[in-house]
Amino acid sequence: MVSDGPDIQEFIRRLPKAELHLHLEGTIEPETLAELSRNTDAEPLSLEAARALYHYTDFSGFLIAFKAVTRRLRGAAEYELAAYRMIEQLAAQGVVHAEVYISVGVVYFWRKVEDAADPLLFEKIFAGLERARERGERDFGVTLYWIFDAVRHFSVEEARRVFRMAARMKEAYPSIIGIGLGGDERVAASEPFREMYAEARAAGLRLTNHAGETTGPEAIWEALSVGSERLGHALSAIRDPALVEELRRRQIPLELNPSSNVRTGVCACFEEHPLRRYFDAGLLVTLNSDDPAFFGSSIENEYRLAHAAQGFGREELKRIAENSFRASFLPELVKNHWISRIEALN
Repeated sequence: MVSDGPDIQEFIRRLPKAELHLHLEGTIEPETLAELSRNTDAEPLSLEAARALYHYTDFSGFLIAFKAVTRRLRGAAEYELAAYRMIEQLAAQGVVHAEVYISVGVVYFWRKVEDAADPLLFEKIFAGLERARERGERDFGVTLYWIFDAVRHFSVEEARRVFRMAARMKEAYPSIIGIGLGGDERVAASEPFREMYAEARAAGLRLTNHAGETTGPEAIWEALSVGSERLGHALSAIRDPALVEELRRRQIPLELNPSSNVRTGVCACFEEHPLRRYFDAGLLVTLNSDDPAFFGSSIENEYRLAHAAQGFGREELKRIAENSFRASFLPELVKNHWISRIEALN
């Protein structure tokens, strides 16, 4: 393990970074959750009870905890508060751009928005998110895109609702940049969603996908076959040399989340994560925090651990930061601006 002193920590903080795999709901700290609970629950959570919700031992337990937190996001005010605090946290770590997943599938399925008294509830929620995005850019200089995330194990029809809502709302909100499939890959693969990926592309949406987190490399091949442009996790690709070569040849961006994979039990420890092997093989890797409040990490900490646990030096960390902009959905001029800033950093 490489020694980790204040100099490298200060360097990482100054390094301009984009975070590309971040779930809004997963950024809510227990303190904020307890505050939200006072507004949404008949019997509000204490801080101790809120902290207890973040304890789990495997991926299934994480999904249950994620649901418990999301249930307390009831309306626009709660979402706005959560989003603004997320942006504040990102800015403190040197993040200048983020592409953030919103679990729209959770809102639909667990909340049954279409059957609720207010059929426009999600549009009102999104207006709160937009207010936070605009305030965050003004107050902290952080730009933000939204990615609507469907939950693959809720059914194809539930996902279709999310994909079509993204296409419809994108016309009014250019900040809606893409769609994605989250949820439990062990229950639902990518093939059933092929048609809606094609529809989303035709609507001008960018295409992401969680693949190879809890499943084998065949899931990553399948995600590529339906048109996914960017892959979340891709942990199991290392088991298939032909797939690694395909990812390298096509420079498919990988949204890697090492601490997330360790905390959900799909990777033994940070040292064993394939980040280093992917990087050395020439893959387009990025570092991300996924659900930082649940995993006890942050984007800044992922860079620090890459240095301490896998020996990434300053120039290599700069390359990962550059990759985060190359892999982003930002305009080329903006990408090049930040890459030039990184190249000039001492």
